[in-house]
Amino acid sequence: MEPEIITDKTQMRNWSRAIRSQGKTIALVPTMGYLHHGHLSLVEEAKKLANVIVVSIYLNPGQFSPSEDLSTYPSDFNGDIMKLMSVPGGVNAVFHPQNLYDYEIDRKNENYNVNFRDSGDNCKGVVSCVEEKGLGHETWVRVQRLEKGLCGKSRPVFFRGVATVVTKLFNIVEPDFAVFGKKDYQQWRIIQRMVRDLDFCIKIIGSEVIRDSDGLAMSSRNVHLSAEEREKALSINRSLFKAKSHAENGIINCRELRDLVVQGINEAGGKIDYAEIVDQESLETVEEIKSPVVFCVAAWFGKVRLIDNIEINA
Repeated sequence: MEPEIITDKTQMRNWSRAIRSQGKTIALVPTMGYLHHGHLSLVEEAKKLANVIVVSIYLNPGQFSPSEDLSTYPSDFNGDIMKLMSVPGGVNAVFHPQNLYDYEIDRKNENYNVNFRDSGDNCKGVVSCVEEKGLGHETWVRVQRLEKGLCGKSRPVFFRGVATVVTKLFNIVEPDFAVFGKKDYQQWRIIQRMVRDLDFCIKIIGSEVIRDSDGLAMSSRNVHLSAEEREKALSINRSLFKAKSHAENGIINCRELRDLVVQGINEAGGKIDYAEIVDQESLETVEEIKSPVVFCVAAWFGKVRLIDNIEINA
């Protein structure tokens, strides 16, 4: 089935409201495009939940700082549509806005074309690509505690940008359900908390990590890995599964498990950004595994930053 492609915010909102007026439910799968089987698995999960499926494809500049890889992020919109059509039953609509931060006032009043600097402790003066371009956007959604650790340490504007754009998508699409991949574990938990705290009437679903046949967690960034880098990157999931096995066999000291993973990745030629064992709900680091935790890793292989995680319920 070929989806209806919607680019206008008002049209998208009216489309969703017409669907809901028929008594049907809507599930949203937010993506930044360059879809792979992991994304398609989110669509398949969404089909179990709702009558109508909307996939958003929007490369969000609000979650990238000017020094990050926004300009090199892969894109293939036509290919994305073909992949969505390959899912049994397809999807009903694709929301593909050109710019969710484009306000008419910016084109009418040059005084709004300024760079806004965030004064929050976590951002420390770092701006997003939206602010660098002076688009006049100055309202941000923050999940202050959950955004600070893990990826938030090295990417200080990232989760502010994610929470803000997801809020925008929720307000425009008005879904009953939204499905997120648990590979981006911190992001999933942040969106859950945001929805709880701001009383969105949306159920957030976390879908399990999808891996290629070699075990590498699927990511749009994998395309930038050379064959050699990809082989080395397999050390991430191998080390995580080894740590989980050790934990299930009674080794609950987190420092020991962390050292195991760091050593495995370093020996393969990777550069650790972080490797932390945290509580599944609070994302706070733990010293011993006494309740459900998740082992989260971010590492560089060449110029590609990869993230992965594994839940440990030992």
